[in-house]
This record gives sequence, C-alpha cells and structure tokens, in this order.
Amino acid sequence: MMKKSTEVLVIGGGVTGCGVLFDLAQRGFKCILLERGGLSNGTSGRFHGLLHSGARYAVKDAATARECIRENFILRKILPHCIEDCGHIFVVTPEDPPDYAEALYQTCQEVGIPIEEISVAEALRREPLLNPQIRRSFLTPDASVETWETCQTLVEAAAAYGAEILLYHEVVGVTVEQDRATGATVKNTVTGEEMRVACDLLVNAAGPWAGRVAALAGCRVTVHSSKGTLVAMNYRLVNTIIHRCRPVGDGDILVPVGTVAVIGTTSVSVPNPDCYAIEDWEVRKMLDNGAALIPSLKRFRPLRAWAGVRPLYQEQNVGQDMRSLTRGHALLDHAPRDGVDNFVTITGGKWTTYRLMAAETVDLVCQKLNTKRAGRTADTILSPPGRRAFHRLGSRLEKVEKAGIEEQLICECELVTRPQIEAGLARHEQNIINDLRRDLRVGMGPCQGGFCAYRAAGILQEQKNLPAQQVNQALLDFLQERWKGMLPVLWGQNLRQAQLDQGIYQGLLGLDKLPLNLRRWAEGRVGEIETEGYFELP
Repeated sequence: MMKKSTEVLVIGGGVTGCGVLFDLAQRGFKCILLERGGLSNGTSGRFHGLLHSGARYAVKDAATARECIRENFILRKILPHCIEDCGHIFVVTPEDPPDYAEALYQTCQEVGIPIEEISVAEALRREPLLNPQIRRSFLTPDASVETWETCQTLVEAAAAYGAEILLYHEVVGVTVEQDRATGATVKNTVTGEEMRVACDLLVNAAGPWAGRVAALAGCRVTVHSSKGTLVAMNYRLVNTIIHRCRPVGDGDILVPVGTVAVIGTTSVSVPNPDCYAIEDWEVRKMLDNGAALIPSLKRFRPLRAWAGVRPLYQEQNVGQDMRSLTRGHALLDHAPRDGVDNFVTITGGKWTTYRLMAAETVDLVCQKLNTKRAGRTADTILSPPGRRAFHRLGSRLEKVEKAGIEEQLICECELVTRPQIEAGLARHEQNIINDLRRDLRVGMGPCQGGFCAYRAAGILQEQKNLPAQQVNQALLDFLQERWKGMLPVLWGQNLRQAQLDQGIYQGLLGLDKLPLNLRRWAEGRVGEIETEGYFELP
C-alpha cells in the first residue's frame, strides 16, 4: 500500500476545504487535500451561485448577516474574476407581507448592509420581465459567483506554496493512536487502490458528510442534511438577482447564471446526502413562486432540476423544520469535546463565509500545533494577472470573436473552444468529461450536452489515445449526469429537446447497444456521488 505523510490533512474539496488548504499552505504548513470526487462536487457546486450580502438573513439572524457582508466585501477584493457583480433587487409582490419590507430596510442599516430603495418604475426599467404589480423594490450588494473557478483558483494558489491535492480519493478510515488522530486510510474512487496518509493534525471539512468522517474517528457530530432543489431555465430571464421581500421561503430567489437563470430553493430534511429524489411538488413550487417574480416564467423552458444538500449544524434534535436552523458555522475541537486530539471539524456556514471559516480553522490548527503564524487571506489578491476585474457574461464571446474561425467551437451554448477542451483534459489525470463541465461549463447550456458531449468525447480519445470502451464509458457517464436532471421537467419543448438528444445518442450513435456493464443505471457514475434518478436507457 502506498504511503504519504504531511503536517495537516484536509478532508473535503468544497470551497471551505479549498479555503482551508490555501490558508494552511500560505502560512507555511505542509498539507494535503482529499476529495472523493472532483473539486466543488458536493454542496459548493450545487447551489444557485449567490454571493450573499447578508440581507436575506438580516431580520432573523443578525450575526450571520454581519459575517456575510464583511466577507462579501473581502471576496470582491480578492477574487473579482470569480464574481459577476450583477446586482440584486428585493421586490415586494402583492403576495408578500407589506410590513416585512420596512423590517428589512431597518435591520440592514443596523447590521451595516448597504440598502437603497428605488422606485418600481426604475426596477421595471432595469428588469422589464418583472411583475408589474410589485409594490416596492430595494437594492443590496449581493452578486453571482463562479464556484468551480473559485475552488480551482484556491487549490492552484495552495499548490504554488507546495500543497498537494488528491481528487477522487475517499477517506475510508481514520487512525487514532493514544487518543490522537494520526492519519487516514484513503481509497481511489476510480482505480480502487488504497493508501495511508500520516499527519500531525486532521481537518474535517466534509460538509454534509462531516458526521460520517467524524464517526470514523469515534466522534459524534450531528450535521442536519437540508436538501435544496433548484430549476434552471433555458434563458437568462434577468440580468439582476431578483429576491422576494418576505421571510425566507421556498422558490424566492431568481439568479442569472451564465446563459441561463436559476430559481430556488426548497429546504427539506433528507437522511442521506448521497441519495435523494427531486420531487414533483418541489419543481411545481419553484415554477409557481418564480411566476410571482416573472409572470412569463412558465412560458420559458425549464432545462433541468437538481438539488444540493446544506450542512446545518445543531446538536439537539430539530425535527423536520430546516428553515429554523442557523446558517452560521461551527468549529469543533475534538480534544475537549470527544477526547480525540489533533482532530478538528469545521461545518455549517455559507459559501460566502468560506474564507472566514478557513481562517478560524487554521488559527485553531496553529494553536494546537503550538505555533504562531498570522493569516493573510483577507489581503491576498488571487485573481491572475490581467483579470483583476469582475467576471462579465460577454467576455467569452469577445475572446471567440477575436480568435476568429481558427478555434473550433465545441460547445455553442457556453462558447467553449477546442483549445479550452484540450487544455482542460491536460489538467486532469482522470478521463472524466464531467470535469470539463465543472471547469468550462461544457454541456450546461440549453441543449444540455446534446451537441457538445460527443465532440468532447472525440477530443478525449484523440488527445489521450484511449480505447473505445473507456471513451464510451466517459461519454455515457457524462450523459447520465446531465440527463438525470431532465427527468423532473420532461414536458413541452424540453421533452422535444430530450427526444432529439435521445435520437442523436441512441438512434445515430447507438449508446443503448453498448455492453450492459456500461449502462449501470442503478449505480453512481465514475467519480460522482449521487445514485438517485439516472436516466434509464431502454
């Protein structure tokens, strides 16, 4: 069995784990990150992409709201290339309680969140599809974030300091000797090979799976799994984030993300963060509530539905009401708590507060390893040279137009070129087309991979000279991941699009004629986590 050693071992490749890794590496620690899938494969890659100002929580949870606005301003400074400063409007619809608007305005001012009321006419001028019956509207500094680019930026910056990143590696055991965590047994989820990693200290940043990791060391951590379902529409209906002005509820946020718009979310307790269904009532609720913001929303095509699982931390039993739990974070030292030293868990929190969570975690690591090293992440600009500006939707089109016809366009929906695909494949050791989706948004536009997936598979074969069975496996795994999200919204024009995709991949390319072992619809795909809802090839 292969063996490695390090000072600090970080479990979890979501934005918090990546933030911890970068902070550790910048403070001079030798460190390794383990993630059982690709980067941002769990909760961090399954939300609507909102960089909170804190206004959503201001009325109910002032402490979380204050953290969000402080971190919002810091992330705008250090990661501008990962943020689209699209703006944010709270709107009071005829169905919303009129007194909530005043409470929101006052509490935002109290906790330091910039808020400005604009006229309804000005809101409609900015977003013509908005419900013309809205009564009031307010601007706050929320924004949209690109989570995969953020995580990639953080691990690349950590690697520059010497950190090591092991993707598709799952922790299957934690070694505890004389009441101290001393390492982990790790399984490669693609090859099945195992290895041991020895460490001085172990950080559990596994999100909804933090309880499972803690249990491997004999510690009990209660993390409540709250499923949030989202629906992507086939058109960028708005250029500004639109948010209903009412107590937090289902389907009250519409976020422009790339070429589409995302409406979300629900909050449903699930027993298993790896296996959960998208239920019909959730999709209907998203579309019904979305229509209160944009009355014409149902005339557009829902592309797919998916869900992420929020890790909410609260030790006592809370029943089924996930909305009542705090969105704040918790840092657990397992020495005084459970009698296991050199083992800490960071859980709960928001994407927006990842940097703060990482800084507090590494401060505790320093304390436990008896060393003083100041953190610098709040002042370290991570944007690459020449990209120290906010992300803009039109930037890819400008690059394609400047490059002319020399660069083949592989994904027309998201404007991804052949050189970008080739560079993406070169970065990854594993032959997983879903990594291109996370890196470049391949297959995330209106055709959902209908025309770009087989092209990407062809480039994969050509570049890596793989046997046909391996390429077919990668293509089928990608399509199953994309198509399973279409099942809950198969009607009207989306059903016609699905039939076209089915005709291409089964009628023309004969994927349904492949050996049975490639279909595996009852199992998770290579490198992926969920096992629920796969498209069943006839």
